[in-house]
Formats: sequence, structure tokens, C-alpha cells
Amino acid sequence: MTTDTAGTVHVEGHTAEPGRPGEPGEGLEAADILASARTLVDPELRRAIETLPGSLRRVALYHFGWEHADGTPAAGSAGKAIRPALVLTAARALGGDPAAAVRAAAAVELVHNFTLLHDDVMDRDTTRRHRPTAWTVFGDADAILTGDALQALAQRMLAEDPHPGAPAAAARLATCVMELCAGQHADCALERRGPDEVTLDECLATAEAKTGALLGCACALGAVYAGADLDEVDSLDGFGREAGLAFQLIDDVIGIWGDPRRTGKPAGADLAARKKSLPVVAALASGTPAAAELAELYDRPPTGTESAPERAEHAARAAGAVERAGGRDWAQVHAADRMSRAIGQLAGAVPDPEAAGGLLALAEFVTRRTY
Repeated sequence: MTTDTAGTVHVEGHTAEPGRPGEPGEGLEAADILASARTLVDPELRRAIETLPGSLRRVALYHFGWEHADGTPAAGSAGKAIRPALVLTAARALGGDPAAAVRAAAAVELVHNFTLLHDDVMDRDTTRRHRPTAWTVFGDADAILTGDALQALAQRMLAEDPHPGAPAAAARLATCVMELCAGQHADCALERRGPDEVTLDECLATAEAKTGALLGCACALGAVYAGADLDEVDSLDGFGREAGLAFQLIDDVIGIWGDPRRTGKPAGADLAARKKSLPVVAALASGTPAAAELAELYDRPPTGTESAPERAEHAARAAGAVERAGGRDWAQVHAADRMSRAIGQLAGAVPDPEAAGGLLALAEFVTRRTY
């Protein structure tokens, strides 16, 4: 395994190259895996969500894109299904039956959407998956309570699953939820600090808890359902965590430079909100003149009364400063490094490249997204 100066990872015939938003590059294999996971998991998700009380069910169906706000059917997207795909693909890679792990995959997706509902409220994000966020339609309380219900539903799915791996999976998922909450708490605390008071190490640790933990848990649950031993389960968890950090790094890049027509989110929203994403913190730590410019921009808190052109101008100036300070390049190179570490973890549990192929394809996908 080698990493070249452009940040591209080469390993046993596989290449993981972090692409810039807007470039093509997702492999067809990953697209097929994700589509298959969506096909297998969506019916299980729908069955579970239909058991929610009516008021919560309505919000959940809207959030997943299956209904409009008035309750009429919709053909929206329920997301990319990366986490359930990791559960099913990890089970297959370790010789298990993916069909036996569908409930676990659905439970992971429910937990993921619990975090999205809550994060949108806390971050005051107004758009997700090309439509208004649930809290903007139904109010804060309904969105928060629906997220709580999705988390409880995930635990019930595992509690009722007769598979012998279900109890261990439930325990891992519950531990993961606590880590997710701790990560979100740390993230909120970082946002209250000044731009010169936040370190890259803190931001990376927060990203691992907020993003890496659930991707690692997804891989671990697949291994548990395949009957793997603890070392293999832990290696798959490590693989998912490292891939999750790569995912977050590229997601932060997309959050600044992504095309809103692809992302479904307003351009520059993170910058307008002075969010301390990883490229921003890397830029602030660079000691360059652009870093000083960025710090000055971030020292001016939003008043909430800025016009749309004023917000756009601030975001454009901040994005330029981040790029000139090296934040974009740092994020892409660091994503490749995390991919390299992820592949090393995977090799510890699945040394056969052919068996690991599906997980490698998904790991590459998270740093090649053009959404």
C-alpha cells in the first residue's frame, strides 16, 4: 500500500482517490451495492416506521422523503444508504448471510436519521435532501421527538430480532449512540469558542465521535451478524471509523464548495454560520495571511439580519481564504491518509482482496462523492 504526493491511495489493485466536488468518479460497484442495500432495507424501515404513533409517523415519513408535508405520497430520496450498505457488505465479507442482517442494517439507518433530525434542529439547517428540514415544517418539538422515537425503534428492532448476534449488536449500537451524543456535545462546545481557540486534534476527535463512530458500528454489526470473533469485529469497527473520518473530511469540503443542485443544501451555509469544519480549522492553523483574513471573518458573528447577498459575499470571501490557506488541500490529502488507515484495518479482518472488494468500493465512494 502506498500514498502518492497527490493524496491518492493505491492498495493491491485498488485506488482510493479523493475527488473534488463536481468530478465524476463513483464506481459502478459501489452504486450497485448502495442500490441493493436500499432495496433490501427500505421495506424493513417502512414496516418499522408504520408502527410509530400517527403524529410521529407523519414526521418520519416526511423526513425519509416518502410523504409530503400534507401526508400525500412522495418519491423523494431516503438518503444514500451508506450505513446499511456497510452492515450488509461487512456480513458478506466475513462469510455471513446479508439477508440475516437486514434488521441490523435498518436499525443503524434509524439511528443515523435520529441524529439528522436532531442535528438539523441544533444547527438550524433549513434544507436536507433537496427539501425543507422537518423542524421547519413541523416545528422543533415534533422533529426532536420523532428523532427520539427513531432511536427507540432501532433498539426495539434489535431486541425483537431472534438472530443470536442481536444482543451484542444492541449493546454496541447503544454505546455508539452515547458516543454520537458526546460528539455532538463537543461540537456544540467548539462552536461557542473563538476561531483561535480550537485545535485540529479536537476537531478530528469530534468528527470521529460524530461520524466515524456510526460507520464503525455499522461495519461491526455486520461482522457480529456473520459470527466473527471479537478481533475481527473490532478491526471492522476501526475500518469504518477511519473511513468515516475520510467521509467527514470530504463532506466538509462539499459543505464549502459543493454544488447546491447536487447537495440539496444552500452554498456556503456552513461558512455563513461560522461553522468550524475541518478545512476551516486547518486553514486557521496555517499561520498564513489568508488564515488571518479568515479569522477576522469568523470573528464577526452573524447578526441574523444580513441579506442573502451579504451572506453570499461573506461565504465567498471565507471560502477563498480557506482555499488560499491550504484548508481544501489539507482536507483532501488527510482524507486519503484516513483511507489508507481504513484499508489497513480491513486487511486485519478480511485479508482476501476479493472478499473485501465490496467494503473497499464503499470506502472509496465516501471520498469520491460528487453530491
